[in-house]
Amino acid sequence: MKASLFFGTAVLTSLVFAGCNSSGSTTGTAAGAAGGAAATAPAQEAVSAPAGEAAVPVPTASSSDALTEDQKYSLAYMWHEEKLAKEIYLELNKIHPAQQLENIATKSEVKHIARVQELVEAYDINITNLADYEVNYSVEELSSMPVGVFAVPEIQDLYNTLYDLGIASKQSALEVGCMVEVVDIDDLDKFIVTAGNNQYLIDAFTFLRDGSYTHYWAFDNGLKNMGVTDGCCSLGSEYCHPEYPQSENGGGNGGGEGGRRR
Repeated sequence: MKASLFFGTAVLTSLVFAGCNSSGSTTGTAAGAAGGAAATAPAQEAVSAPAGEAAVPVPTASSSDALTEDQKYSLAYMWHEEKLAKEIYLELNKIHPAQQLENIATKSEVKHIARVQELVEAYDINITNLADYEVNYSVEELSSMPVGVFAVPEIQDLYNTLYDLGIASKQSALEVGCMVEVVDIDDLDKFIVTAGNNQYLIDAFTFLRDGSYTHYWAFDNGLKNMGVTDGCCSLGSEYCHPEYPQSENGGGNGGGEGGRRR
């Protein structure tokens, strides 16, 4: 497995001391080049989806060897990153209640975690022991992982940094939301490349990225409704992304997943 790829934790840490006014180097992780042969596509099985949503095809065979090491790492990384998003939003919401934090965590991030976990289970890889992917998938191990605890050191450091930043105020909590979603989108952009020709990974990561676009605009609108004129852009160029697609309602205040993009 390639060496761990780093978030912009240093940039985020500096924001704690600079009052969230500085901009730094690009956050997110860089996945290794796709490389290697394209993953063999096993037979498909439609996974049950909530009412009104299309069923999601996932591999049915135990196909760990059909993935490159980078692809296995991308699944492990994104499962932990979606766990981070859900848990930090819920924890900050306990201190500074906000509709965006609660809705995105309970209505969206839970779906994102489940989407990645479906692939982890289908490929039968363990994502808490990144040194040995031959260890089998364990739903018990994942479900018993405590809140705020992660097997990926970079994500653990990021959670700790963002939590300390977000507890300062409701505005800070929403600003953390902007940061999380930008980091998420940056990582997904790179992991979609790492996916190569594996359509299962491409579809899953695209689904997650579409949700993160919506979440970004929800946090942006939340800040603007508080009087922060520039919304997420108040954090500097690193987190200012007017090019992100928006749903018809511009992202709304609640952070829902739906809506036609423009």
